[in-house]
Amino acid sequence: MTDQETAPAHEGEGRRISTREAAELLGVKPETVYAYVSRGRLGSRSNPGGRGSTFDPTEVEALARRNRREPALSAPTAGALSVRTRITLIEKDRYYFRGVDATELAARHSYEEVAEWLWTGVLRPGATFTAPEASVAVARRAVDSLPEHTGPTDRLRVAAIAAAAADPLRFDLSEQSVLGTARTLIPTLVAALPPKRHDQPADGPLAHRLWVRLSGRDASEAFLRALDTALALLVDHDLAASTLAVRVAASARAHPYAAVSAGLGVLEGPLHGAASGLAHRMLLDVLDHGTAAPVIADELRAGRRVPGLGHRLYPGEDPRARALFALLEDIPDAAPALAAAHDVVATTARHVPLHANVDLALAVLTASSGMSSSAGETIFAVARTAGWIAHTLEEYGEAPLRMRPSGHYVGERPPQPLPEQ
Repeated sequence: MTDQETAPAHEGEGRRISTREAAELLGVKPETVYAYVSRGRLGSRSNPGGRGSTFDPTEVEALARRNRREPALSAPTAGALSVRTRITLIEKDRYYFRGVDATELAARHSYEEVAEWLWTGVLRPGATFTAPEASVAVARRAVDSLPEHTGPTDRLRVAAIAAAAADPLRFDLSEQSVLGTARTLIPTLVAALPPKRHDQPADGPLAHRLWVRLSGRDASEAFLRALDTALALLVDHDLAASTLAVRVAASARAHPYAAVSAGLGVLEGPLHGAASGLAHRMLLDVLDHGTAAPVIADELRAGRRVPGLGHRLYPGEDPRARALFALLEDIPDAAPALAAAHDVVATTARHVPLHANVDLALAVLTASSGMSSSAGETIFAVARTAGWIAHTLEEYGEAPLRMRPSGHYVGERPPQPLPEQ
């Protein structure tokens, strides 16, 4: 859109201002003004003839005052970091995407539809994501050059970097461009992973394409539905560590590929995306022993937490685990792993009242479908990429470089002498 030099007013109205003038009042770029409009923070009106938009200066000045009066970052409690967001709310053992119960969304809609809802607040029935052949080819070559033992998150990070290098428009941070990137990046990441079987669907639901890269078995409709639901359940979870890293990158106006890469870097930790792999291996041990007691004893003897149990945000059972377990209970092939998971929870509950979290549910899905222990990490990363894009878009609408906390220096006070050689 282009701006007129003057913004005419309708009869009886005061003068309206152009996008350029609104951006100057707000202290942001014109693209950010449009982001405010798309998110409902600012009203606009198209100029006659469709050339540009105009804004009510009173409304713009009120938004500018709110931005100054209500800093986007605050510390309500000592050591806590708070970021305003309209994406995900976690409250009373439930979580919501833009105000809608996330587990109900995941039960009724595909991963792609939930992602679109998260990005735009608009549900697009039948939404599908398609990767450009050129982007897939570049990403596959990069991933194929990695050592065989490379982990899934490293593969995805390399694929994201390769796809970025192939996209000359990656520095366009406008909302429509970022959404276009999201809709091609996610299927590119999936297509770049080494397949487990020869028949590789190039289109259709993303869960179907991901399955053949995680399992060499034929997929039943029930398993495919469980995988698709897992992706939708994991699409976002407020400001998890990886999401905070994404917002820091977006605050510095890193392009979407770089922001996703920042999230993948954090995700690899054993306390985050890799946690389901630990639970997967534990379930296999329980199945080998026939009971959870000796396996739990070994974990505790080694000084480790029992994987797949407890969540700092949920006093009760993780709602994502509850939703995924409900689907797995209807799959006969999942029965042994599901029984092992229940045994783990029951055995641990004799001493510590911990509930299952989503990592344990993911482990049941991966262990019962012939997937490797790292498959849960891949599912988590692919799913969460959509959430990272949503937070990237939201952060682009905020003041740049706001993610800059002050360090609390506790070292030696200057001046100190120069160190001796």
